[in-house]
This record gives sequence, C-alpha cells and structure tokens, in this order.
Amino acid sequence: MAVDYTVIVVYLAGMLAMGWWGMRRARSKSEFLVAGRRLGPAMYSGTMAAIVLGGASTIGGVGLGYQYGLSGAWMVFTIGLGLLALSVFFSARIARLKVYTVSEMLDLRYGGRAGVISGVVMWAYTLMLAVTSTIAYATIFDVLFDVNRTVAIVLGGSIVVAYSTLGGMWSITLTDMVQFVVKTIGVLLLLLPIAVVKAGGFAEMKAKLPTEYFDPLGIGGETIFTYVLIYTFGMLIGQDIWQRVFTARSDRTARWGGTVAGTYCLVYAVAGAVIGTAAKVLYPKLGSPDEAFATIVKEELPVGVRGLVLAAALAAVMSTSSGALIACATVANNDIWSRLRGAARRDGEEHDEVAGNRVFILVMGLAVIGTAIALNNVVEALTLAYDLLVGGLLVPILGGLLWKRGTVQGALAAVAVGGLAVIGLMAGYGILANEPVYYGLLASLAAYVAVSLATRPTDETVLAAWRERLAGRSPELVSEPVPTPQ
Repeated sequence: MAVDYTVIVVYLAGMLAMGWWGMRRARSKSEFLVAGRRLGPAMYSGTMAAIVLGGASTIGGVGLGYQYGLSGAWMVFTIGLGLLALSVFFSARIARLKVYTVSEMLDLRYGGRAGVISGVVMWAYTLMLAVTSTIAYATIFDVLFDVNRTVAIVLGGSIVVAYSTLGGMWSITLTDMVQFVVKTIGVLLLLLPIAVVKAGGFAEMKAKLPTEYFDPLGIGGETIFTYVLIYTFGMLIGQDIWQRVFTARSDRTARWGGTVAGTYCLVYAVAGAVIGTAAKVLYPKLGSPDEAFATIVKEELPVGVRGLVLAAALAAVMSTSSGALIACATVANNDIWSRLRGAARRDGEEHDEVAGNRVFILVMGLAVIGTAIALNNVVEALTLAYDLLVGGLLVPILGGLLWKRGTVQGALAAVAVGGLAVIGLMAGYGILANEPVYYGLLASLAAYVAVSLATRPTDETVLAAWRERLAGRSPELVSEPVPTPQ
C-alpha cells in the first residue's frame, strides 16, 4: 500500500497548497465568495460537475448499482437532469442578478423581508449537506489507513476547512478543478473498464444476474419520481449550486458550461451503476451495498491505480463538502447574522468583509466536523435537508422567477407552510417516507398562490428594479434590500 499512500498524501498536500495560493487571490468579498465572477467555460464546467457529484453520487451511486443494477443510475441521473434544467432555463438570469445568495434574490424580487426566514431554511440544508459529505471521509480513510471513524472525519474535514478558509471560492475552484480531473480519470477511465473486465464483460454479467438488474426502470417508478422531486428540483434552488452559477463570467458561460457539466453527470450516473452491477457479480454477498465501491477498489485494482481511484473518491467527497461549507458560511453571515445585527453593506467595504467571511467558514467548518462526529444516520439527515429545501423554498424561488403576481406575503407563507408541513408529515409518516415532500410541496404551492392573490401586488418600482437586474443593466448589490413601499 506504500505507493497508494504516496498518491493520497501527494493529493492532500496539493489541496492545501492550492488553498494557500487561492488566499493570495481572494482580496475582496467578490473574489472570496464567487471567485470574482470570472470563471470561463472550461473551469466553470469542471467545478460545477465537481460540486454536484460528491460522495453520495460516487459511493452511493455504485451502491445503488450493486442493489438495483442499471436502474441504480437514476439518483445521479436526476441530479444531472436538474443541472441541465438550471443551466438551460434559469442560469443566465441567475448570473445576471449579481447577488451572493438565494435569499438576496428573493429580497430583490419581492422587495425585502423574505431574507432571514429563507436564509434559515437554506442554512439548515447546506449545513446538513456539508455534514453528510464530511461523514463520507470515514469510509474512504478506513480503507486507506484503517483509522477509526472520528479520526477519519477530523482528518478529512480539517483539510477541507483549511483550504476553504484560506482562499474561499478561489481555493475551492482550483481544488475542484483538480478533483474533477482526478475523478474523471479514476472513476470513468480506470475503475469502470477494469470492473467490467473483471466481471467477465457484459455478457457474463447478464448471465449471472437476474434480468431486473438490466431493466432501466427496475428501481421503481415511485422512487424515480421522488428522486426527481428531491434532486432535480433541489439542483434548481440550492445555495451551493447557485453560488457556483454566480462565479460565471457571463450568462453564456453559465448556460453552456452548466449544460456540459449536466451532460457529464448523466455519463457519471451510468458509470456508477455499471460499476455497482459488476461488483454484484464479483461479490454477491456483501453486508451493505455501500461497501461495493471500497471492496472492488481494494480487491481488484493494481497498486498505484488503487490509490488514484481512492483519491478520486476523496475528490468527490471533498468537492461537495467544500462547496456546501462555503455556501453554509455565506448564508450564515450574509443572510442571517448581518441582517440580524443590522449591518449595512456600503460601497468600499467589500474588501473588509473578507476577514468576516473567513471567520464564518472556520466556525461553520468546526460545527460541521462536530456534528458529523455526533451524527449516526446520514440518510435521514440528508433526506430532512432536501425535503425542507424543496418543500419550503422551491415554490417561492421559481414563483419569483416565473410569476409576476407573486408577493412577499405569498413567499413567506409558502416557506412557512411548506417547511412546517414537511416537518409535521415526517413526524407522522417517518423521515424517509415520500409523503412529506409530496404534500409539503403542494401545501407550499397552495399557500403561495392563495396569499399572493389575496394581498396587494408587488410594487411596480420593485418589479422594475428586478427587471433591470435580470437584464444585467443594474450594478451589483451592495446595499440593504429596499423595503416594500407602504
């Protein structure tokens, strides 16, 4: 394992070095939080693909392939569909807004007062996403170094917190680009063909496994529908995804670069399912489907290649973890703390805000590591996060982009009713049930439409400013949201 260890150590040292280099570039709020909005198509595509394809997409995607066969691709496939929909239909408008958070977009569209409550929901989602990504380090470092769960989480989490705190989005962008390359080589170009060959090829795989393993819909229609609701719609509204859209240097870059990244996700989804199917042929009696990735890597790959593929898995986890961490810190600082203490954002102060955002990343990072150590049920935590996100925020965000008649009262009602409905239904049906997100989303939509129609339309001056911003003819937001005129 000495060669494999060397590969991993060099990779981790490289991540820290890029964090240090990124610190030299992040000299303003814009540079620190959104990489100066200067990413071109190649870097934008690579980093966007890196953040959406994390440990759940890699280790979990292979596990679903082990359990269900080719239809196990649907979870990651719906992530790719969501990214494609975001890129084609919404990313250009989002990029032109020149904001830092989803809540700032809601304030612009509705005239203020929607930010704090939506920020709390978004903060909970990004925190849980960072936590579940951090927990995934335990699986990888257990294979690598045979260390216990707590040490693995602290080791992996500390590296991510270190480079994210140092250089913010610039460090994360640079490391994500490397992680994208490592992931592509390790999973698509090495593990996929080796796994298929070791399993005897597709003909042998079909001969040894039940026919439902090769049914594209074998995982079940209801499961696929739930994946679409949670992951496809979740891609449309998550702060971690939007913050990457904000890094694009133009709306064209956001649209076409995101389309390339979404297409890459579709390929990655199929690859993970095929690898899992091959693992089922080779190791039909594993205790858990999530062991499939680590087992096939450890037992079937040659020295050196094994280290690179494990580095690819580590890259997948780190890219999602760092993206969720900076999103969580950005929301906590800009949407919650700054608003609660009434801090004004004036021209000329952006450079001074770097230190504050750096402190928030460090604090949120320590909170993420501590929560990850204490938390046992990862699936329940992630389900709760996505259900709250979709049930509470999908309607007011898409409603604001698509329906002129929506009002701030309707948006607040949608967030409150949808979020409370999801929590209440989870108490009745269980956290992992499908009903909470189904009925929570319907309740949010009903509240949004009813309350919006029952209240005064959004003031025309607010809508005019919103249209100017969408058209890209308004300067970047540097002041407190304008309150709704009385």
